[in-house]
This record gives sequence, C-alpha cells and structure tokens, in this order.
Amino acid sequence: MTGQVSSTSWRKRDDVAGRPWTGRVREYDLLKELTIGVVVVGLLVLGVSAFFGAPDEPSVSLKSWAAAAPADFVATAAKELARTSDTAVYGPPYNSTPDASQKIGPVDLQSLSGVRLPVDTAQDFVIGPLESLPSPPAALADWTTATDQQRSDWASAYSAALAAAPDNDPAKVADGSYGPVPALTGALTDMARQGTLDGVLQGGGNFYNMDYTRSLLFLGDGGYFPDLAASQHLSGDQWGVMNETGDTPGQSWLWLFSLLYQVEPFKSSPSVDALAVVTMLVLTALLTLLPFIPGLRSIPRKLPVHRLIWKDYYRNR
Repeated sequence: MTGQVSSTSWRKRDDVAGRPWTGRVREYDLLKELTIGVVVVGLLVLGVSAFFGAPDEPSVSLKSWAAAAPADFVATAAKELARTSDTAVYGPPYNSTPDASQKIGPVDLQSLSGVRLPVDTAQDFVIGPLESLPSPPAALADWTTATDQQRSDWASAYSAALAAAPDNDPAKVADGSYGPVPALTGALTDMARQGTLDGVLQGGGNFYNMDYTRSLLFLGDGGYFPDLAASQHLSGDQWGVMNETGDTPGQSWLWLFSLLYQVEPFKSSPSVDALAVVTMLVLTALLTLLPFIPGLRSIPRKLPVHRLIWKDYYRNR
C-alpha cells in the first residue's frame, strides 16, 4: 500500500551491521596483538599484584594458638569443661540449650533445625582428645568418677580464678578447690603445642581432614582468634567480609549481606543472623522473579540506561 513500508525493507535499511564501512582502514597484526595481550598484560598484572594483591597470611591452628597465647588457651579449655563457653550455650545445631535467639517473630528458626551437629564441649574438646593419647593424664580418672555437679563446680571455680589472676596466667592462680581441672587444661595445652589436638578434632586420624567444625568452634570460644580478626580489620563492625586482611580488597560480592549487620533494626537484634538470612532470601527471590513481577519488570525499559550503553545504535534509529 502506498505510504507504508514493509517490515522486511525497514529491517534492511535499519541493519547497522550490514552497512558498508566508510571509516579508516589499517593493517591488523595478530602476532603483535597476541604479544601485547599475553606478555604486556601479564607483566602488568604481576606488577599490580605485587602492590595490591591479597597477602598470604598463615592459617591459624590450635597449635599456633597454644604457642602464642597459652593463658587464653587454658582459660578457654576451662570454660569448655564448665560448659559456659559460647559454643556450649549456643543451642541448635550444636546442643539443646533452651531459648535459642535466632527467631523471626514467633518462629524459632534455630530450634527448627534441630541438633544436627551435637557438640559436648567438655567431652569433645577436652576429655575425648586427652583420652586418645597413648598415655592419658592420671587426672582423667578423678574427672570421670566425679559427679556432674562436682565437675561443674571445679571448672567454674578455676575459670573465675583464671580471670582474677594477673595476666590470666595459670601459674599465678590463687589456691582453691579446682580438682583435676588445672592438670587437664595443662595437658591439653601440651597436646595442642605438639600439634596433636588439631588432628584429633579435625578428623580423628583420617588422611584427609575435611571437617573443621570442632576446631573452629574451639578457636572461636577463645579470645586469641577474635583478636587476630580485629587486628586485620575483619571483625563485624569493621565490615569484615569486605576485607581479606589489612586494606586489601576482599569478597565484595558479600557487601549487601554484611551491610545488614551494620544497620538497624538488624544491628541490635539478638536474631540478626536469622533476619539477615531471610532478608537475603527475599531479595534473591525478587531478583530471580523480576521478569514476572508487573511494575518491577518495566523499570529497565523505562530507564534509558540501555540507550546510553548502545548509543551508536540508537543514534541511527
């Protein structure tokens, strides 16, 4: 019909890629481009990495902890025996401590998971490893034959005495009724210094140790590991996941997850972990379902960002 243009002819006229090139023409040296791409860029990457790359910090182990901060190690071991450490009172999935804090409204998400990774801090972190030694300390017999109440009294009294001692030094603890606790924590410290404790907690003698749960929980209950994190700007109030160590860039893809821990009402809530996880699940669902949500799916079309990116194409429309 007159005055109308068929869709086929319009596409041919609007086909930018099919138009003849009228700009400058120069020779292309593939070998030169390959050399620049591999050698020059490779050297540039190596040079920049030397100044801005992530440092290779040695891993933290129970052995290094016991060697660097023996007083903190002994104090933590005493808390594990008394079952007053953070792990001992955490609740699911490690134990059945009541009043778990990770809740969303009336829903107790933490308890719903159940005790899937049972941890008895006294048995798993102290008594069990000492029993695995070829020559277990004689103090184990006093511990195993005592009542639960007696064990708790011994360990609690020794923990309090350590906290009151100068520099928390076990050698400066005042006399008291501590039972076999000083001997047990001392033997565990020696075991850790020899590197034996790491292997026992991580795999029970298996060649490939893939489960670091218990050793990490033990480390986290002490003060040495958190202090290392703070010194490297890795604690929560220092945007921990945004830095590997020092001022070097880290896992930037976790910025939003970390942000939730820095703002209210998440920051002051005892259920911050549950709130952060649920919020991220909701945001991920919105992003995944974006093409199917009316209104939201129209935003990219209404915002002319794509016209800025493909401005050459739209200039010729």
